[in-house]
Amino acid sequence: MKKIIFVLSMSLSALVMAQQSPLDQLADKVRQDSARQGQINQEREAKFVRERNNQQELLRQARAELAEQRRISDQLQTEFDANEQKLVEQETVLDERMGNLGELFGVVRQVAGDLQSIFDDSLTSAQFPNRGEFFGDLAQRRELPTGRELGRMWSEMVREIAEQGKVVTFNATVVEEGVPVSNESVTRVGVFNAVLDNKFLTWNSGSQELLLLPRQPAGRYQSMADDLTSAAPGVVVPMAVDFTRGAILSQVVQAPTLAEKIRQGKTVGYVIIAIGLFGLLFSLYKGIMLLLQGSAINSQLKKSEASKKNALGRVMSVYTDSPDIDIETLELKLDEAILRETSPIESGLSFIKVLYVVAPLLGLLGTVVGMIDTFQQITLFGTGDPRMMAGGISTALVTTVLGLVVAIPLTILHSLLQSKARTLIQVLEEQAAGIIARMAERQNAGA
Repeated sequence: MKKIIFVLSMSLSALVMAQQSPLDQLADKVRQDSARQGQINQEREAKFVRERNNQQELLRQARAELAEQRRISDQLQTEFDANEQKLVEQETVLDERMGNLGELFGVVRQVAGDLQSIFDDSLTSAQFPNRGEFFGDLAQRRELPTGRELGRMWSEMVREIAEQGKVVTFNATVVEEGVPVSNESVTRVGVFNAVLDNKFLTWNSGSQELLLLPRQPAGRYQSMADDLTSAAPGVVVPMAVDFTRGAILSQVVQAPTLAEKIRQGKTVGYVIIAIGLFGLLFSLYKGIMLLLQGSAINSQLKKSEASKKNALGRVMSVYTDSPDIDIETLELKLDEAILRETSPIESGLSFIKVLYVVAPLLGLLGTVVGMIDTFQQITLFGTGDPRMMAGGISTALVTTVLGLVVAIPLTILHSLLQSKARTLIQVLEEQAAGIIARMAERQNAGA
């Protein structure tokens, strides 16, 4: 509306000015401009007043906000101080508890390391593999273990204790002569022994493998293992248990066999064995001969007629062939016949005696040779490694043993054979004395 009125006034002014002089027109224009400028100034002043009033309100609001923020700041400061006090108290509690947890952590790491070594060496790891990895990681860890991990540690310890008293059969991989064979039925006796059929196994803690022993123990132990693997559930069978968890078994299988011990005696040992075998065979032959001669003599004792097929018959034939000779001559001829029969009966006994005397002397010779070899090894390599001297010492001891083993039975056999020969000779002498006595009795009766 104002614009319309302004436009009408301008139109009227234009009409008036058209009728007025230039000076009047100028004056009117100035008045109009002045009025318009005043109106603009009024509007500006009104705007400034409004803005000033707005600034006052904003200032009031800002001051109110500042007061509120200060109140909040004071409240937060109070809460901060209270939280600082609580934090100090909690840190104190934390330090106390961290001390206990630190001690617990140290114990856990130590126990985990010990358990890793125990489980790696335990025969039960063949049935429950990869347990050592868990305990190895737990022993090397720098942060606290979780409750689940502590629970697993306790569970594995309890299971290991329980498995020590069980005899179980399970499938496992067995390394035989360097070749792994899978799905073999293995029987485990606690943590002491593991057998495959009648073969003993050993646990290699380094490679975590079951190894078939290249050398097995004596047959009676293998028989026990076979009985154990084939026994029905609940049946009690005897079984050899290595309570050292393999130490004794490894020593048993490493012990040299009889053939290996003989080989340690070298040349002297073989000579002693040859002498022993020859002496044993010769003694057996001589014993058979004496038994046959004794049987023939016993048969002759039961007969009245002399037979020249046996020693006693030949002695008796001296009288039967010359019944009329005098006693002195008969006695001499009988002594001659006994001497003639004694030699075959005692033949060979002195040879056996030589053998049982030579055998220990050869053993002594082997001992000297072995000691010489030992001292040569000491001269060359010193005494730092006892295994370097073991060969010479073995030769020395084995030959001594072989010499005694040969000499003792040959001595006993010689004594038995000599006793048997003396018995036979005594029978001949008794029968010869009897013949002389009967002849002397007849002569005295005739006189």
